[in-house]
Amino acid sequence: MTSKKIALVTGAGSGIGKAISLALMREGYVVVLAGRRREPLEATADEGRALGAESLVVPTDVSDPEQVGRLFDAIKQQYGRLDLLFNNAGIFARAVSLEDLEFAQWKNAVDINLTGAFLCTQGAFRIMRDQVPRGGRIINNGSISAYAPRPHAVSYTATKHAITGLTKATSLDGRKYDIACGQIDIGNAASEMTEAMSVGVLQADGSKRPEPRMDVEDVARAVVYMASLPLEANVQFMTVMATKMPYIGRG
Repeated sequence: MTSKKIALVTGAGSGIGKAISLALMREGYVVVLAGRRREPLEATADEGRALGAESLVVPTDVSDPEQVGRLFDAIKQQYGRLDLLFNNAGIFARAVSLEDLEFAQWKNAVDINLTGAFLCTQGAFRIMRDQVPRGGRIINNGSISAYAPRPHAVSYTATKHAITGLTKATSLDGRKYDIACGQIDIGNAASEMTEAMSVGVLQADGSKRPEPRMDVEDVARAVVYMASLPLEANVQFMTVMATKMPYIGRG
């Protein structure tokens, strides 16, 4: 057991998840690192150890209920509590028009982006409601796509719109357990997932143009702020984006 705050970050091996995991470690959190591949998680843990931080690597496919169950069992056995969950794991499906998206690709995106977030939220609820002191915070990684779609991104857009519904339902059902839930909607953070944007991506008018990106550390600072609030206060929704990206007035 530890007196430090315990955080769980999914998709912690790269990009936004890695940056936020390390930012939380710098703030004194013990961070449970979840993701499908052990090697990137271990690399994040190694960087955390260089900072003098503690972490726990638990390879997990968040779309698998049994693996998610084992993840939360490990947290409960190792630390006995959970103070923060950052639901971050997510994928893009192949960029094709709606009528050409294969069902398997649709289902994979729904299973990871939406069902995975639900399963982790459910696991967090079951720990947070029973621990002493009671309660905790859940932050969902939404997206600009939770408000405005990109062309050829139906599964990502649909799941990110659904994350907004999950955030609201979690906020409501969490009240009685002192569980706060908010959502951060991110636009073009520089990571492996957005590398193509610096070259050129399809726009609503059919053209292909590069889009500005921002440093992923800007996202990490925003999440740390959301996490720093007392449970009596909550950032319900925050949008953090590259200033000049085509969102305001998109399409």
